[in-house]
Amino acid sequence: MMQDARSSAPSRKKITSTGKSATHHTAGPAFQQYQAAVQLVQQGKYDKALAAFEKLLPAAPNEILERTRMYISTCQRQLDRTNLAFQTPEERYDYAISQLNQGYYEEAREQFNGVVTDDPRADYAFYGLAVLDSITGHPQDCLDNLARAIGLNPKNRLQARSDNDFQSMVDDPRFTELLYPEVP
Repeated sequence: MMQDARSSAPSRKKITSTGKSATHHTAGPAFQQYQAAVQLVQQGKYDKALAAFEKLLPAAPNEILERTRMYISTCQRQLDRTNLAFQTPEERYDYAISQLNQGYYEEAREQFNGVVTDDPRADYAFYGLAVLDSITGHPQDCLDNLARAIGLNPKNRLQARSDNDFQSMVDDPRFTELLYPEVP
């Protein structure tokens, strides 16, 4: 008798609370709409993708609900990004810092590099890049950018000495030499 129960178990269907068998409907209209919206994201058509995901959200099956929300957030962020217009390099820098603080490191790097491209003497942008490089584990880039920042404005040396964002660099002797150079 025990053997009969084991052999019949794999053929049983899971019955949901509605009394219907639980099967994945990956070919259903919601999944097709989801796949079409994902393709719009991949094509860079964020406005159309956002509309498609928002339309899908109320009826999205549990299997794709969280991913749908994630894509909505991604589309909104991309659309906000394309609407950016900075009046000054300082505004762009402030935006880069906000992206850095939120963990959007590539966006922050892009904005810092934009400031440096527009104004190669923007020591604060090199300092921001150094902080970003420290946080993301790029010690040589951190040292290079911090050296540029200090070369353009020696006050950056004092700032870096007490900046906790350089915590990953404190054991690097090159970092120590940069912040505490020997005076001849």
